[in-house]
Amino acid sequence: MVANNPLFFHLFRSDIAALPKPKSFTFPFCYDPDELSKIAVAELQEYLEEQQDFVHNFGLQQMEGSAIGKMFGILVVERENGQLGYLAACSGKLAGTNQHTYFVPPIFDMLTKESFFLQEEEQINALNRQIENLEDSAYLPMLLQQLKVMQQQADEELKTYRLHMKVEKAKRKKIREEYKITSSETDYQLLETDLIKQSYRDQHEYAVLKTKWKGQLQSVEALIRNRQQEIEDLKSLRKIKSAKLQQRLFEQYQFLNARGETKSVLAIFAESKQPIPPAGAGECAAPKLLQYAYQHQLKPVCMAEFWWGVSPASEVRKHKNFYPACKSKCEPILSHMLQGLHVDPNPMRTNPALGRTFDIIYEDHDIIVINKPSEFLSVPGIHITDSVYTRILAQYPEVSGPVIIHRLDMSTSGILVLAKHKEAHQFIQKQFIQHTVTKRYTAILDGVLTKQTGLIDLPLRVDLDDRPRQVVCYEYGKPAKTKFNVLAHENGHTRIHFFPLTGRTHQLRVHAAHHQGLHTPILGDDLYGQRADRLHLHAGYIQFVHPKTRHLISFTVEDPF
Repeated sequence: MVANNPLFFHLFRSDIAALPKPKSFTFPFCYDPDELSKIAVAELQEYLEEQQDFVHNFGLQQMEGSAIGKMFGILVVERENGQLGYLAACSGKLAGTNQHTYFVPPIFDMLTKESFFLQEEEQINALNRQIENLEDSAYLPMLLQQLKVMQQQADEELKTYRLHMKVEKAKRKKIREEYKITSSETDYQLLETDLIKQSYRDQHEYAVLKTKWKGQLQSVEALIRNRQQEIEDLKSLRKIKSAKLQQRLFEQYQFLNARGETKSVLAIFAESKQPIPPAGAGECAAPKLLQYAYQHQLKPVCMAEFWWGVSPASEVRKHKNFYPACKSKCEPILSHMLQGLHVDPNPMRTNPALGRTFDIIYEDHDIIVINKPSEFLSVPGIHITDSVYTRILAQYPEVSGPVIIHRLDMSTSGILVLAKHKEAHQFIQKQFIQHTVTKRYTAILDGVLTKQTGLIDLPLRVDLDDRPRQVVCYEYGKPAKTKFNVLAHENGHTRIHFFPLTGRTHQLRVHAAHHQGLHTPILGDDLYGQRADRLHLHAGYIQFVHPKTRHLISFTVEDPF
């Protein structure tokens, strides 16, 4: 491989002569793919459909083994002579290997034959087998059962002897009382001496019996401790070896940027206040693509990533849909790797509500009800402070208390109820907590839904690797339930009413898009579906008890789409 003829550089098969190059590089965490990226992706997808270079079960056809979808990426690059082409990559390994004819190699291939990783992994796996054999062996349970039986026997025998001692003590007491009356002082003293000896003998025999059982129990306990210590020693050794292996792996990941600067993965994540990089950091498509481009003097022009295959069980991933780079693993790495490139501005730092207003549809001494536009924050964000909350405080300086009772996603439009004082806030918020508030959302689904009505029950939690995305999780997720009612089918889309029975983050969006839910994302959902002019989700109806009158009140706002 030479710098002017990189092995994984693919010339466009399509005619791209009339397409201009983007003026700046793709912001990888929120983007609409440009035409060059779309063409490169189409060519890569054509390759995936026709290739016979590897065998992997994406779940798109009947195959043996578990179906596993994958994230792929393309990077359009320019050679030193001005020629455009693209690189392709897959996140993680593919078909059990990191080496492919079409895809750029990883930054470090831990699967190379005789690599330190495989050698160390085999040692760790051997420890795992030892631990499993010891834990699965019948020896330790047998000892524990033996100890339990022996303890019961010891307790029973000692208890029996204590009862014997109690009976003998009572006998001696009775003899003393009788002899004290009928015998002389000398005879009584002789008797008392003999009775005391009997008492000492009983105590001695009890002590001997107790010592005997103590020794037998300690003998079995020692065997148990030895086996448990053997397991713990192996686990400690495994932990030490795993930590050393992970540290050695981290040392192999050195990332370039457009300035030619190199930084280790440990240094990158230390700067992001995350001392230990997450597992798989650097194995995603985007870092692989940029690293290869920098190493071979290829100038990055634009990029895109898409999902290929069936969705994971917990996440929402659609076959062939475009997706941004992940946050927890890629954001710190790409923040370094993109230095030196002219990158599109981060749209999340641009205030979409600038110059826009919202309508107040009701107001009294206790509450304000507004119709929030889409792309308008309910509360201040990390980078943008302009929001319904800040606007209300500026417009109503006399308002006190938390003000915001509930929220709508920035991209969701519709009814938002605000409190003018603490008492009103507490009264209405309690209704939200107790799920006595009736809410109805209107949405347009990006597809035709065959079901008419139903209940979606999928517990949700935040995706720790890609906030603020949510995933379905039956182990740690919070309950999330949504009723739905289809209204009409319109030009390949579905108009629907959602009635959320709980109020989880992104609940309606995930319940619509997830394959265990409706498997049909909301039109314009840039997190769980595909971007459009807007997210077609509108909070159109709400009913609750007024904090002052204690009467039911309701509000309706027609959807704007």
